[in-house]
Formats: sequence, structure tokens, C-alpha cells
Amino acid sequence: MAGSADLSAITSKTDEQHAVRRPRGRPAGSKNKPKPPIIITRDSANTLRAHAMEVSPGCDIGESLASFARRKQQGIWVLSAAGCVSNVMLRQPSPSSGGPGSGPVVTLHGRFEILSLVGSVLPPPAPPGVAGLAIYLVGPQGQVVGGSIAGPLMASGPVVIMAATFMNATFDRLPIDKEEAVVAAATHDQHHHRVMGVPDIYGAPQNLFSNATVPPDVYTWSTGRPLSKA
Repeated sequence: MAGSADLSAITSKTDEQHAVRRPRGRPAGSKNKPKPPIIITRDSANTLRAHAMEVSPGCDIGESLASFARRKQQGIWVLSAAGCVSNVMLRQPSPSSGGPGSGPVVTLHGRFEILSLVGSVLPPPAPPGVAGLAIYLVGPQGQVVGGSIAGPLMASGPVVIMAATFMNATFDRLPIDKEEAVVAAATHDQHHHRVMGVPDIYGAPQNLFSNATVPPDVYTWSTGRPLSKA
């Protein structure tokens, strides 16, 4: 009788354990909680931002772009433009191998429609020959002229410019010789385009210029001046 009572007690306790044991697995109707969205509050230093810029009639387009670059401390990449200009000064290609900026300057009087406007504008101080604007125009008789802008470029009506702004620019000298290629590869493996102390080398704002392969003596910096007078 005692053994039968003990067996009944063990069986009853086992039944109670099975009764209070929680079932395995996820409860019915449950689901993963949604994760909060990731919001980026700051732009990357290498971000390109698109702009539609309207230059008012009677204003110098080159000087307007240079002023924007100086105030924002950003580089401008000009993609296209639409509108009309008047009394344009263009630098034609040099017939000899004198290098950029050595060709003759031609002054065109009258009103011209912009076919193309491309180039870049950097805030001062900037390395000479790196930035500049080139334009192609069509005259009232259908003649097409073009060249580098060498003076004031006055808008004779509203001119809309499509451009992108950037904060960082990496300068590389091409072609890269074997020794520089080895150094560049080692630098890339260590830091992936390591940013040097550019203000100490060039005197440029830290947020605009970075350099991975160009030695300090490649570019000499001059006092910044309006692009329209370059």
C-alpha cells in the first residue's frame, strides 16, 4: 500500500510539471518588432549636391560662380547652362605648344546664345590651371564660336546653370611612375586615400582638398582672384 501511494504521488507531481511547462517556439500571432529607420543628419564630405543656379541679367556669370564658391567654401562643377550673354572674351587655342592660357584672346561683341558651358570653379587659393570654364556660343547668323572664358561673361538675360558642388577634391599626377605606384598602393592599403595635411602644404581649406599621390612641389598656390579676370 505504501509503495502504491508513493507511485501515485510521483505520477501526480510529473503531471503537474507537464501542466506548468511552457510550450516551445514563438507564440501564435507574434512577429518581429520594426527597427527604427536610420537617418543621416550630415552629408558626407564626398557628396555631390545638385544645384540649379539662376544668374540675373547684367551680372558676370564667372564672378557670380566664383563668389558662390568663396562664400560656401565649396568647389563647383558646371555641367550645362541655358540663356544668352553679350560681349564675350574668349581665349583661343594656342597655335604653338605654349600651354594653356597662352592663346590669343578674342572679344566678341553682340548677343549670343549659350550652347554649352562646362568646367569647374574652386574657392581661393586654388592651383593655377586646375579650374576654369569653357563655353560654346551661337551668334545671330548661326555661327558657332567657343573657347576658354578670358574675361567678364555678362548675362544679357536670365541664365540658368546646372551644377554640382563638392567639398573634397583629390589631385593625382598622371601618368604615375612605378615608384609612385608602389607608394600609392601601400597608402591605399593602409588608409584608402589617406588625407594629408593639405593646409600646411598648399594653404587650402582642409574640407576641400585631399591628396594621396601628388608631391608638394607639383602645384604652387597663388593669391585667389576672380575667375573672370584669370
